[in-house]
Amino acid sequence: MTAPTRIIVGMSGASGALLTVRLLQALRRTQQVETHLVITASALLTASQELDLKRRDLEALADVSHNVRDLGASLASGSYLTAGMVIAPCSMKTLASVAIGLSDNLLTRAADVILKERRRLVLVARETPLNLAHLRNMVAVTEMGGIIMPPVPAFYAKPLTIDDVVDHTVGRILDLFGLSHSELQKRWTGMGDDSANDASEADSGDEWSNE
Repeated sequence: MTAPTRIIVGMSGASGALLTVRLLQALRRTQQVETHLVITASALLTASQELDLKRRDLEALADVSHNVRDLGASLASGSYLTAGMVIAPCSMKTLASVAIGLSDNLLTRAADVILKERRRLVLVARETPLNLAHLRNMVAVTEMGGIIMPPVPAFYAKPLTIDDVVDHTVGRILDLFGLSHSELQKRWTGMGDDSANDASEADSGDEWSNE
């Protein structure tokens, strides 16, 4: 029997605790993944504020949980094989720590390991607007091989609820790890004939349509 793929899920203190919850739920449904959860103290405060969830509630969604202060954990070594890591949501403090290789707790050390082992690192960066430090840190992580993936709504999917928006983001995360899913997002397949015809007519003779 093939061992399940290990994916590390990190949760930092930015707004968006629902992203972690829905991601863990989706990964459990795939039955292809063993999830390893690392939660910061700030993330616990956010989860309590936004969702009224405690540590035990979050840890119950994962296969394995690790103490963020445990720098001797399996995730701190590149010899411990994983398919990669997602930090969702990723605060700007955690982003900065990853960008400079600070490795001051298990969350940022695990991210550092993922980068040095050339595995997939996805940071669901949650902040707006962005200052120059944020942008430079995003560039630094990208140059090291990481993926910056802000949770941007796809309005073409016509979301009706917050869950619709969050599920679309979670679906895109699973895509980055090559994990199959069907119910999380509405995929773009092109405009319908009516929309395409309307756009063509608008461009045919109107000077103002040149954007």
